[in-house]
Amino acid sequence: MVDTLRGGAAFAFIALNTVFWCLPVYLLGALRPLTPEGRRRIAIGTAMFRMVDGWVCCARWMANRLGVVYVDAQMADADAAALRKDGWYLVVSNHQSWADILVLVFVFNGRIPQFKFFTKRQLIWIPFIGVALWLLGFPMVRRYSRERLRVEPELRERDREITRKACADFRERPTSVLNFAEGTRFTPAKRADQQSPYQALLKPKIGGFAMVLEHLGDKLDAVVDVTIVYDTPSAPGFWDFLCGRCKRVRLRARSLPPPTEVPGEWIESLWVEKDAYLSSGPSGPPGPSEPSGT
Repeated sequence: MVDTLRGGAAFAFIALNTVFWCLPVYLLGALRPLTPEGRRRIAIGTAMFRMVDGWVCCARWMANRLGVVYVDAQMADADAAALRKDGWYLVVSNHQSWADILVLVFVFNGRIPQFKFFTKRQLIWIPFIGVALWLLGFPMVRRYSRERLRVEPELRERDREITRKACADFRERPTSVLNFAEGTRFTPAKRADQQSPYQALLKPKIGGFAMVLEHLGDKLDAVVDVTIVYDTPSAPGFWDFLCGRCKRVRLRARSLPPPTEVPGEWIESLWVEKDAYLSSGPSGPPGPSEPSGT
C-alpha cells in the first residue's frame, strides 16, 4: 500500500513537473524560428535548455523526498574531475529499463552538458514530452524491419542523413550524446532470440556509435562508459521504479579516450568487460547509499 501511494505521488509529480516545464519550452520553441540569427536566437536556445535543467532538478528533489531510489554512483576522482559542462562527450550505457534515463540524468545533470539521443519518431506522440524533444533538437529516426530494408535499401540512407545533420548541430554547442548501443532494452527473451554471446547484454549495434565518432570524433573530449546495475532480480519497470521497489541502483562510470581503432572492435571489447562486470556484480563492497544524483 505504501509503495502504491509513493508511486502515485511520484507519477503525479512527474506529470505536473513535465507540463510546467514543457509549456515555456513550447513558447520559446515557437519564438525561436521567428527570431533572426544571432545572439537573441542563441539566448532563446539556451533558455530552452535551462527548462530541462529545471525539470531534472525538480524530479531529483521528488525522488529524494519520496525515497524513490538511491543511486550509488561510482567513478574515480580523476575521471569525475575531468568532466565539465562545456565539453563534448559520447556516453555509452547498457539499457534495461525506461528508468535508465532518470538514473542517468539524476547523476550527470550539472556535470556534463545535457544529453541528446536519437529517439524513435513514434515518441513524438507522447503527450507533452514528444513535441518538447522535437523542439529541443533531439533527432528522431524511424525503425524499419529487415524485410522492408531489403526491399527499400534507400531507407538506410535517410537515417544516415538524419544522423549527419544531428551531429552537425551537436558541434554548435557542448553536447553529451547518449548511446544505448544495444538499441533496445535488455530482456532474457531478447537475448535468447538474437543468440547474444553475452550473459547480461544484447549484441551492440555499431552503426550509430560509428557515425557519431565519424562526424563528431574530433570534438569529443571523452567517451563516458556507464554500467547500470539494479539491486533487484530483474530491472524494474517504470511503475515499480516510481513505487520505490528498487531501493538502490549502482552506476559505474569511467572516462575513456575516444577510440582510434575500428569502432566495432573497440565497442565489442568494451562489451566483454561490461558483461563480466554485470554478470559478477560490482567488485568490492558497495559504497554508502547516496541520494539520487550525488
